[in-house]
Amino acid sequence: MIVAFIYEHQGHRDGDGLRWGVESICAVLTEHGCRIAPSTYYDHLARTPSARTRRDEQLKAEITRVHEVNFGVYGARKVWLQLNREQITVARCTVERLMRALGLRGAVRGKVKRTTVADPQASRAADLVQRRFAPAAPNVLWVADFTYVSTWSGWVYVAFVIDAYARRILGWRTSTSMTTSLVLDAVEQAIWTRNRCGTTDLTGLVHHHDAGSQYTSITFTERLAEAGIDASIGTVGDSYDNALAETINGLYKTELIKPRKPWRTVEHVELATAEWVDWYNHRRLYEYCGDIPPAELETAYYAQPASPAHC
Repeated sequence: MIVAFIYEHQGHRDGDGLRWGVESICAVLTEHGCRIAPSTYYDHLARTPSARTRRDEQLKAEITRVHEVNFGVYGARKVWLQLNREQITVARCTVERLMRALGLRGAVRGKVKRTTVADPQASRAADLVQRRFAPAAPNVLWVADFTYVSTWSGWVYVAFVIDAYARRILGWRTSTSMTTSLVLDAVEQAIWTRNRCGTTDLTGLVHHHDAGSQYTSITFTERLAEAGIDASIGTVGDSYDNALAETINGLYKTELIKPRKPWRTVEHVELATAEWVDWYNHRRLYEYCGDIPPAELETAYYAQPASPAHC
Protein backbone atom coordinates (compact mmCIF):
# COMPACT_ATOMS: atom_id res chain seq x y z
CA MET A 1 0.00 0.00 0.00
CA ILE A 2 2.86 2.38 0.79
CA VAL A 3 4.52 1.69 -2.56
CA ALA A 4 1.20 2.26 -4.32
CA PHE A 5 0.76 5.56 -2.46
CA ILE A 6 4.21 6.78 -3.51
CA TYR A 7 3.62 5.68 -7.11
CA GLU A 8 0.31 7.55 -7.21
CA HIS A 9 1.62 10.81 -5.69
CA GLN A 10 5.20 11.17 -6.91
CA GLY A 11 5.49 13.98 -9.42
CA HIS A 12 2.42 15.83 -8.11
CA ARG A 13 2.65 19.48 -7.07
CA ASP A 14 1.69 20.75 -3.63
CA GLY A 15 -0.16 23.97 -2.82
CA ASP A 16 3.01 26.04 -3.23
CA GLY A 17 3.70 24.64 -6.66
CA LEU A 18 6.55 22.39 -5.53
CA ARG A 19 6.78 18.98 -7.18
CA TRP A 20 6.95 16.02 -4.81
CA GLY A 21 9.72 13.52 -5.56
CA VAL A 22 10.11 9.95 -4.34
CA GLU A 23 12.77 10.94 -1.83
CA SER A 24 10.69 13.73 -0.28
CA ILE A 25 7.59 11.53 -0.02
CA CYS A 26 9.63 8.75 1.65
CA ALA A 27 11.07 11.29 4.10
CA VAL A 28 7.61 12.56 5.10
CA LEU A 29 6.24 9.05 5.45
CA THR A 30 9.21 8.03 7.60
CA GLU A 31 8.68 11.05 9.86
CA HIS A 32 5.12 9.89 10.40
CA GLY A 33 6.08 6.34 11.32
CA CYS A 34 5.83 4.66 7.89
CA ARG A 35 9.50 3.85 7.37
CA ILE A 36 10.46 3.33 3.75
CA ALA A 37 13.63 4.18 1.87
CA PRO A 38 13.64 5.37 -1.76
CA SER A 39 15.76 2.33 -2.64
CA THR A 40 13.02 0.04 -1.31
CA TYR A 41 10.49 1.74 -3.55
CA TYR A 42 12.67 1.46 -6.65
CA ASP A 43 13.57 -2.17 -5.87
CA HIS A 44 9.89 -3.01 -5.70
CA LEU A 45 9.20 -1.45 -9.11
CA ALA A 46 12.15 -3.24 -10.68
CA ARG A 47 11.32 -6.60 -9.16
CA THR A 48 10.39 -9.15 -11.85
CA PRO A 49 7.26 -11.25 -11.36
CA SER A 50 7.77 -14.65 -9.76
CA ALA A 51 7.84 -17.79 -11.88
CA ARG A 52 4.41 -18.73 -10.54
CA THR A 53 2.99 -15.33 -11.46
CA ARG A 54 4.36 -15.58 -15.00
CA ARG A 55 3.03 -19.13 -15.34
CA ASP A 56 -0.38 -18.05 -14.04
CA GLU A 57 -0.64 -15.28 -16.60
CA GLN A 58 0.22 -17.69 -19.43
CA LEU A 59 -2.32 -20.22 -18.17
CA LYS A 60 -5.01 -17.57 -17.79
CA ALA A 61 -4.72 -16.79 -21.49
CA GLU A 62 -4.96 -20.49 -22.43
CA ILE A 63 -7.86 -21.12 -20.04
CA THR A 64 -9.77 -18.14 -21.44
CA ARG A 65 -9.16 -19.37 -25.01
CA VAL A 66 -10.34 -22.92 -24.27
CA HIS A 67 -13.42 -21.64 -22.46
CA GLU A 68 -14.36 -19.28 -25.30
CA VAL A 69 -13.88 -21.70 -28.21
CA ASN A 70 -16.01 -24.30 -26.44
CA PHE A 71 -19.14 -22.15 -26.34
CA GLY A 72 -18.26 -20.87 -22.86
CA VAL A 73 -19.80 -24.00 -21.30
CA TYR A 74 -16.77 -25.87 -19.94
CA GLY A 75 -16.20 -26.01 -16.21
CA ALA A 76 -12.78 -26.48 -14.64
CA ARG A 77 -12.69 -30.23 -15.23
CA LYS A 78 -13.18 -30.06 -18.99
CA VAL A 79 -10.92 -27.03 -19.39
CA TRP A 80 -8.24 -29.02 -17.55
CA LEU A 81 -8.82 -32.06 -19.77
CA GLN A 82 -8.67 -30.00 -22.97
CA LEU A 83 -5.47 -28.24 -21.93
CA ASN A 84 -3.79 -31.56 -21.28
CA ARG A 85 -5.07 -32.90 -24.64
CA GLU A 86 -3.20 -29.95 -26.16
CA GLN A 87 -0.04 -30.94 -24.25
CA ILE A 88 -0.39 -28.00 -21.86
CA THR A 89 0.40 -29.78 -18.61
CA VAL A 90 -1.39 -28.26 -15.64
CA ALA A 91 -2.98 -29.47 -12.43
CA ARG A 92 -6.76 -29.45 -12.15
CA CYS A 93 -6.61 -27.46 -8.89
CA THR A 94 -4.62 -24.76 -10.70
CA VAL A 95 -7.28 -24.52 -13.40
CA GLU A 96 -9.97 -24.26 -10.71
CA ARG A 97 -8.06 -21.48 -8.93
CA LEU A 98 -7.43 -19.46 -12.09
CA MET A 99 -10.98 -19.87 -13.39
CA ARG A 100 -12.26 -18.47 -10.10
CA ALA A 101 -9.88 -15.53 -10.48
CA LEU A 102 -11.10 -14.98 -14.06
CA GLY A 103 -14.77 -15.33 -13.12
CA LEU A 104 -15.24 -18.24 -15.54
CA ARG A 105 -17.61 -21.13 -14.87
CA GLY A 106 -19.33 -23.96 -16.68
CA ALA A 107 -22.92 -24.15 -17.88
CA VAL A 108 -25.57 -25.47 -15.51
CA ARG A 109 -28.25 -27.82 -16.83
CA GLY A 110 -31.91 -26.93 -16.46
CA LYS A 111 -35.12 -28.90 -16.88
CA VAL A 112 -36.28 -30.11 -20.29
CA LYS A 113 -39.87 -29.51 -21.37
CA ARG A 114 -41.59 -32.20 -23.42
CA THR A 115 -42.99 -31.11 -26.78
CA THR A 116 -44.41 -34.24 -28.40
CA VAL A 117 -48.09 -35.15 -28.18
CA ALA A 118 -49.20 -38.75 -28.65
CA ASP A 119 -51.83 -39.72 -31.19
CA PRO A 120 -54.21 -42.12 -29.36
CA GLN A 121 -55.53 -43.46 -32.68
CA ALA A 122 -52.15 -44.41 -34.13
CA SER A 123 -50.72 -47.91 -33.90
CA ARG A 124 -47.59 -48.11 -31.78
CA ALA A 125 -44.44 -50.17 -32.13
CA ALA A 126 -43.18 -52.17 -29.17
CA ASP A 127 -40.47 -50.89 -26.84
CA LEU A 128 -37.42 -52.77 -28.14
CA VAL A 129 -34.96 -50.85 -25.97
CA GLN A 130 -36.30 -51.16 -22.42
CA ARG A 131 -34.08 -48.27 -21.30
CA ARG A 132 -30.90 -49.99 -22.50
CA PHE A 133 -29.02 -47.10 -24.10
CA ALA A 134 -25.50 -48.55 -24.23
CA PRO A 135 -25.13 -50.67 -27.41
CA ALA A 136 -21.82 -52.37 -28.11
CA ALA A 137 -21.37 -50.80 -31.56
CA PRO A 138 -22.58 -47.97 -33.79
CA ASN A 139 -25.70 -48.47 -35.95
CA VAL A 140 -27.36 -50.73 -33.40
CA LEU A 141 -29.57 -48.11 -31.76
CA TRP A 142 -30.59 -44.63 -32.82
CA VAL A 143 -32.72 -42.45 -30.56
CA ALA A 144 -34.73 -39.43 -31.67
CA ASP A 145 -36.64 -36.52 -30.21
CA PHE A 146 -37.24 -32.84 -30.87
CA THR A 147 -37.30 -29.69 -28.81
CA TYR A 148 -38.40 -26.09 -29.26
CA VAL A 149 -36.80 -22.63 -29.41
CA SER A 150 -38.59 -19.33 -28.87
CA THR A 151 -37.70 -16.68 -31.47
CA TRP A 152 -38.92 -13.16 -32.27
CA SER A 153 -40.73 -14.59 -35.29
CA GLY A 154 -42.37 -17.52 -33.46
CA TRP A 155 -41.58 -21.04 -32.29
CA VAL A 156 -38.86 -23.07 -33.99
CA TYR A 157 -38.69 -26.84 -33.52
CA VAL A 158 -35.41 -28.75 -33.73
CA ALA A 159 -35.29 -32.54 -34.24
CA PHE A 160 -32.28 -34.77 -33.56
CA VAL A 161 -31.30 -38.35 -34.38
CA ILE A 162 -28.49 -39.72 -32.21
CA ASP A 163 -26.49 -42.93 -32.47
CA ALA A 164 -26.52 -44.30 -28.91
CA TYR A 165 -23.06 -45.93 -29.09
CA ALA A 166 -21.05 -42.70 -28.96
CA ARG A 167 -23.94 -40.25 -28.55
CA ARG A 168 -23.12 -38.82 -31.99
CA ILE A 169 -25.74 -36.64 -33.67
CA LEU A 170 -26.31 -38.12 -37.13
CA GLY A 171 -29.24 -36.03 -38.29
CA TRP A 172 -31.00 -32.84 -37.30
CA ARG A 173 -33.51 -30.42 -38.78
CA THR A 174 -35.30 -27.20 -37.88
CA SER A 175 -38.86 -26.18 -38.73
CA THR A 176 -41.53 -23.69 -37.72
CA SER A 177 -44.08 -26.49 -37.26
CA MET A 178 -44.26 -29.84 -35.46
CA THR A 179 -44.96 -31.99 -38.49
CA THR A 180 -43.93 -35.42 -39.66
CA SER A 181 -41.62 -33.85 -42.26
CA LEU A 182 -39.50 -32.38 -39.42
CA VAL A 183 -38.62 -35.75 -37.89
CA LEU A 184 -38.56 -37.47 -41.28
CA ASP A 185 -35.97 -35.03 -42.62
CA ALA A 186 -33.82 -35.61 -39.54
CA VAL A 187 -33.83 -39.39 -40.02
CA GLU A 188 -33.17 -38.94 -43.75
CA GLN A 189 -30.04 -36.98 -42.89
CA ALA A 190 -28.98 -39.70 -40.43
CA ILE A 191 -29.39 -42.35 -43.14
CA TRP A 192 -27.45 -40.16 -45.59
CA THR A 193 -24.67 -39.62 -43.03
CA ARG A 194 -24.15 -43.35 -42.69
CA ASN A 195 -24.54 -44.04 -46.43
CA ARG A 196 -21.91 -41.43 -47.22
CA CYS A 197 -19.45 -43.34 -45.05
CA GLY A 198 -20.21 -46.66 -46.73
CA THR A 199 -22.86 -48.10 -44.40
CA THR A 200 -25.69 -48.81 -46.79
CA ASP A 201 -27.32 -51.74 -44.99
CA LEU A 202 -29.12 -50.64 -41.83
CA THR A 203 -31.14 -53.83 -41.45
CA GLY A 204 -31.80 -54.59 -37.79
CA LEU A 205 -31.02 -51.08 -36.58
CA VAL A 206 -33.50 -49.90 -33.94
CA HIS A 207 -34.85 -46.35 -34.12
CA HIS A 208 -36.24 -45.46 -30.67
CA HIS A 209 -38.54 -42.50 -30.08
CA ASP A 210 -41.55 -41.51 -28.05
CA ALA A 211 -45.20 -41.86 -28.99
CA GLY A 212 -45.51 -38.44 -30.59
CA SER A 213 -47.86 -38.29 -33.54
CA GLN A 214 -44.98 -37.25 -35.81
CA TYR A 215 -43.16 -40.53 -35.10
CA THR A 216 -46.23 -42.78 -35.30
CA SER A 217 -47.42 -41.40 -38.64
CA ILE A 218 -47.73 -43.82 -41.55
CA THR A 219 -45.23 -41.84 -43.64
CA PHE A 220 -42.53 -42.02 -40.97
CA THR A 221 -43.00 -45.69 -40.09
CA GLU A 222 -43.04 -46.68 -43.77
CA ARG A 223 -39.73 -44.86 -44.34
CA LEU A 224 -38.10 -46.71 -41.45
CA ALA A 225 -39.36 -50.04 -42.83
CA GLU A 226 -38.06 -49.18 -46.30
CA ALA A 227 -34.59 -48.61 -44.84
CA GLY A 228 -34.73 -51.87 -42.86
CA ILE A 229 -34.91 -50.00 -39.57
CA ASP A 230 -37.04 -51.31 -36.71
CA ALA A 231 -39.20 -48.75 -34.90
CA SER A 232 -39.30 -48.73 -31.11
CA ILE A 233 -41.52 -46.57 -28.89
CA GLY A 234 -41.26 -45.96 -25.17
CA THR A 235 -44.05 -45.69 -22.64
CA VAL A 236 -46.35 -42.70 -23.03
CA GLY A 237 -45.47 -39.90 -20.62
CA ASP A 238 -42.34 -41.63 -19.27
CA SER A 239 -39.24 -39.53 -19.93
CA TYR A 240 -36.92 -42.33 -18.77
CA ASP A 241 -37.91 -44.42 -21.78
CA ASN A 242 -36.26 -41.87 -24.08
CA ALA A 243 -33.79 -40.46 -21.59
CA LEU A 244 -30.80 -40.38 -23.94
CA ALA A 245 -32.50 -38.21 -26.56
CA GLU A 246 -33.81 -35.89 -23.88
CA THR A 247 -30.28 -35.61 -22.46
CA ILE A 248 -29.02 -34.35 -25.82
CA ASN A 249 -31.94 -31.91 -26.00
CA GLY A 250 -30.95 -30.66 -22.57
CA LEU A 251 -27.32 -30.14 -23.58
CA TYR A 252 -28.45 -28.28 -26.70
CA LYS A 253 -30.67 -25.93 -24.72
CA THR A 254 -28.08 -25.40 -21.96
CA GLU A 255 -25.01 -24.95 -24.16
CA LEU A 256 -26.45 -23.05 -27.11
CA ILE A 257 -30.03 -21.85 -26.88
CA LYS A 258 -30.20 -20.29 -23.41
CA PRO A 259 -26.79 -18.54 -23.39
CA ARG A 260 -27.27 -16.95 -26.82
CA LYS A 261 -30.88 -15.80 -26.66
CA PRO A 262 -32.78 -13.88 -27.86
CA TRP A 263 -33.16 -15.68 -31.19
CA ARG A 264 -34.57 -13.83 -34.19
CA THR A 265 -35.61 -16.27 -36.91
CA VAL A 266 -35.55 -19.93 -37.89
CA GLU A 267 -32.51 -19.18 -40.08
CA HIS A 268 -30.71 -17.74 -37.06
CA VAL A 269 -31.40 -20.91 -35.06
CA GLU A 270 -30.48 -23.17 -37.99
CA LEU A 271 -27.05 -21.63 -38.54
CA ALA A 272 -26.17 -21.70 -34.83
CA THR A 273 -27.40 -25.29 -34.52
CA ALA A 274 -25.17 -26.37 -37.40
CA GLU A 275 -22.16 -24.85 -35.63
CA TRP A 276 -23.09 -26.45 -32.30
CA VAL A 277 -23.65 -29.92 -33.81
CA ASP A 278 -20.27 -29.82 -35.55
CA TRP A 279 -18.58 -28.81 -32.27
CA TYR A 280 -20.56 -31.38 -30.28
CA ASN A 281 -19.66 -34.25 -32.61
CA HIS A 282 -16.01 -33.42 -33.26
CA ARG A 283 -14.62 -31.33 -30.40
CA ARG A 284 -16.84 -31.46 -27.32
CA LEU A 285 -15.39 -33.70 -24.61
CA TYR A 286 -18.10 -36.12 -23.58
CA GLU A 287 -17.68 -37.90 -20.24
CA TYR A 288 -19.67 -40.96 -21.40
CA CYS A 289 -17.20 -41.38 -24.28
CA GLY A 290 -14.23 -41.36 -21.93
CA ASP A 291 -13.78 -37.60 -22.18
CA ILE A 292 -13.26 -37.59 -25.94
CA PRO A 293 -15.62 -36.31 -28.67
CA PRO A 294 -18.33 -38.68 -30.00
CA ALA A 295 -16.83 -38.83 -33.50
CA GLU A 296 -13.45 -39.72 -32.02
CA LEU A 297 -14.95 -42.64 -30.10
CA GLU A 298 -16.60 -43.92 -33.29
CA THR A 299 -13.29 -43.64 -35.14
CA ALA A 300 -11.59 -45.63 -32.38
CA TYR A 301 -14.25 -48.33 -32.66
CA TYR A 302 -13.79 -48.72 -36.42
CA ALA A 303 -10.01 -48.70 -36.03
CA GLN A 304 -10.20 -52.06 -34.25
CA PRO A 305 -8.98 -54.93 -36.48
CA ALA A 306 -12.23 -56.88 -36.27
CA SER A 307 -14.45 -53.88 -37.05
CA PRO A 308 -15.90 -53.06 -40.47
CA ALA A 309 -14.41 -50.20 -42.46
CA HIS A 310 -15.97 -46.84 -41.80
CA CYS A 311 -15.13 -43.16 -42.14
